[in-house]
Amino acid sequence: MANLFDVSTYINTEPLTFTAGDRVAWARSDLGNDYSPSAYTLSYTARLEGSGSTVINLTAVASSLDYHVVVPAATSAKFVAGRYHWQMYIKRNSDSERLTLDSGTFIVHANKVTAITDPRSDVKITLDAIRATLAGRATKDQMGYSIAGRSISRIPIPDLLAWRDSYAADYAREVRKDRIKNGLGHSGIIKTRFV
Repeated sequence: MANLFDVSTYINTEPLTFTAGDRVAWARSDLGNDYSPSAYTLSYTARLEGSGSTVINLTAVASSLDYHVVVPAATSAKFVAGRYHWQMYIKRNSDSERLTLDSGTFIVHANKVTAITDPRSDVKITLDAIRATLAGRATKDQMGYSIAGRSISRIPIPDLLAWRDSYAADYAREVRKDRIKNGLGHSGIIKTRFV
């Protein structure tokens, strides 16, 4: 992993994911020949998926022929968790003419140290809601949860059983991946209990 405090190790592309409250940094070294940092300003606008009003605006810092984007931890701590659609654009300093150069997405994960959020993954939250619904003990929030645009409370039992099996398999993969990541290994068999 690159040392994000050392400019020479900045990744040369936008991050795909990061956690709110972490320092985030990257460089664009491929633009300076065509758009000299002395004559242009590189900026990003990112909008939270499903929200018209949650927007992140970032401006790169010029460094020789590179553009560096540095988001301090205190700034990223204010970012709302979720998937963002970003657009990168360059503005000519002499007349503010703008040109879009790139676009993409990144995911901001909630800071589990400070955020009052459910630490479970989306897959586990959905699986628990399905299981609770099938068992007849779902909370109001769980009954209002949606799968593929349909409220759990309105999904027929046979469909819920299929969704349960699908989410259980996804969750088993998450558990296996997490165990491997943490050096715990796995037997290749993850036992799940269906209710």
